[in-house]
Amino acid sequence: MADNQVLIITGTRKGLGLELSEYYLSLGNTVIGCSRGPSSIENENYQHYELDVSNEKQVINLVRSVKAAHGNVDVLINNAGTAAMNHFLTTPYKRAKEIYNTNFFGTFLFSREVAKIMIKARKGTIINFTTVAVPLNLAGEAVYAASKASVETLTKISAKELGEFGIRVNAIGPTPIKTDLIKGIPKEKLEELINEQAIKRFGNIKDVINTIEYLIDPASEFITGQTIYLGGIFD
Repeated sequence: MADNQVLIITGTRKGLGLELSEYYLSLGNTVIGCSRGPSSIENENYQHYELDVSNEKQVINLVRSVKAAHGNVDVLINNAGTAAMNHFLTTPYKRAKEIYNTNFFGTFLFSREVAKIMIKARKGTIINFTTVAVPLNLAGEAVYAASKASVETLTKISAKELGEFGIRVNAIGPTPIKTDLIKGIPKEKLEELINEQAIKRFGNIKDVINTIEYLIDPASEFITGQTIYLGGIFD
């Protein structure tokens, strides 16, 4: 990826979002991040917003501010996500709504608003996050997997609708990575999941960055509407 690009990355206070932000900042890019809490990044090329990614008004205000300050957004990475491991019968309705709000509606709102800017520039790349829990149909993750399956469908259809404007939309489905997102998952469940992979190990940030770099590279201009699962998981 070239430097001096403008990226919006959601969920940047910790985990993958934090590491992705630091990586792209290190390359000389401008990164706009957001989370429910204050920034954990100190860099002159980083701007942080405290918001709920499923709050339409807050998302619209963020994107309008970015447009006013920078004119365009080159890359959107919809990283913000939440997970919960509950049996289908014991999943509270409130928790199910929270999962969908963050995972699906957050992705939808940011994609919709940023795409409006990208359309005028007739270029741009959107990267969504899904999970290997979708193709594996993991027990105990019905709502989480369903929310991410919705993201995958959104990826395919938005890619079709935005293709004529030079905008590409793809998704990446990481295998378990040692972040806060998997802290509540029992060790035996993680081991069971990893044994389903062709490459039997935890994922890491380098795996994710490598895939994102491939998807946003101008040489990948013919690739859109795709979901790439890591670790050797097959849909």
